Amino acid sequence: MPQLREIARFVDDVDAATAFYEALLGCAPVQRSEGIAIFDLDGITLLIHRRYDPGPDDLPCEDHIAFAVDDLDAAVAGFIERGGRVERPPRDWDWGRSAYVREPVGVTGAGALVELQESVDG
Repeated sequence: MPQLREIARFVDDVDAATAFYEALLGCAPVQRSEGIAIFDLDGITLLIHRRYDPGPDDLPCEDHIAFAVDDLDAAVAGFIERGGRVERPPRDWDWGRSAYVREPVGVTGAGALVELQESVDG
């Protein structure tokens, strides 16, 4: 069963967004560097990232949620078989392996981005 792993927010002002979430959540980020803040919410990451113009090989710069799956390739193949739309196919990144899929238009307006991450122990 996929598990919610991450909520990613892309913002113009990381300092203001970090201050907002610190006040809202009552905790500081577990990691903070230029353009990024990471909160750990009992195993779910809240990622605050500075907005940027992505190149063709960059990660999407778009708010999204991420689910951990045991076998990324199998999860994406099954999703495609069921008629799903893959935005970015499975790929290895310096932090792990993931793919991006798109909700159908109308589910959440223009169709939200959803990331599938291969589980570290998967």
